[in-house]
Amino acid sequence: MKHFPGKILSDFIHLIRLPNLLLVALTMILMRYAIVRPLLNALPVEMADTPGIISGMELQTSWIDFIILIMSTVLITAGGYVINDYFDIRTDLINRGSVIVGNTISRRMAMMYHNIFNILGVAGGFYLSFKTGYFWLGVIFLLVSGLLYFYSATYKRQFLIGNIVVAVLTALVPLMVVLFEAPSVFRFYSLNAISFPGVSPLFTWVGGFALFAFMTTLIREIVKDIEDFEGDSTFGRNTLPVVAGIMVSKIVAEALIVITIFLLYLVWHLYMADLLTLGYITVFIFIPCVFSGIKIFISSTKKGLHQASRTIKLIMLAGVLYSVVAGIIITTGNFFA
Repeated sequence: MKHFPGKILSDFIHLIRLPNLLLVALTMILMRYAIVRPLLNALPVEMADTPGIISGMELQTSWIDFIILIMSTVLITAGGYVINDYFDIRTDLINRGSVIVGNTISRRMAMMYHNIFNILGVAGGFYLSFKTGYFWLGVIFLLVSGLLYFYSATYKRQFLIGNIVVAVLTALVPLMVVLFEAPSVFRFYSLNAISFPGVSPLFTWVGGFALFAFMTTLIREIVKDIEDFEGDSTFGRNTLPVVAGIMVSKIVAEALIVITIFLLYLVWHLYMADLLTLGYITVFIFIPCVFSGIKIFISSTKKGLHQASRTIKLIMLAGVLYSVVAGIIITTGNFFA
């Protein structure tokens, strides 16, 4: 069957989940410029060539290298989406009613895209790790590439393992910014500064965003498994809904939502306690979480569960965009590292 170029391009964009890739890039950009840079500027350091003068620190990774980091992460993520659809043809026909791989894009082309994306992504990762002086960091890209392949081929069929793998890899996205910035900052200031506060605040702040990404992704993956119950059960996948039942899966998702909300307000109470953050998490995270929780509990159709899944995705976006608010708080000096 002949397919028009526009249809092929549209399906390719859908295959690589372009909106998700843009969210990955946005997350990394905001972590660098709304969290890491303001934090470095706010942390006091005394340089050896200007003793007695206290100043803030600066980013040490060039913007070109940062773009390579984003592209490498995005490429490996895109490769993961392609291989996922490659292995999910039969279940997607039941759960979605249509497929791209094997239709407008052949299985051979899909595997080629997967290989190209991963080769370029891993190569970029090793290049950056070589520049930072910590070559082992490149292994992260290699491991992620392998995990995404085995997730699609094996892990997603196993009880909870696939959900946790996806949640961990999503949490790794904001952390990648710190993992590649912190070594350069540490090396430069440990050699050229008289007093150096270290880089632990970077991991503390970005780690908070990573934890939020982990929790919300885990919730969404469970909701998607409930939505895909029919296809997964048909082909013997041991997802949480197939093994424990839909009601138990809904209870687990609801519990994770409650834990996420509790952790958000606990962190706010212990470390922030400002009205701006309180208002933001209440309006843009708490209320949508309550809506999602209700939707998950009462929904008995794919449409209702899909609405809950989309809302959770918006909650994830709201979590990323909070970095702008956090950047303002850090810049004005009203923060605790």
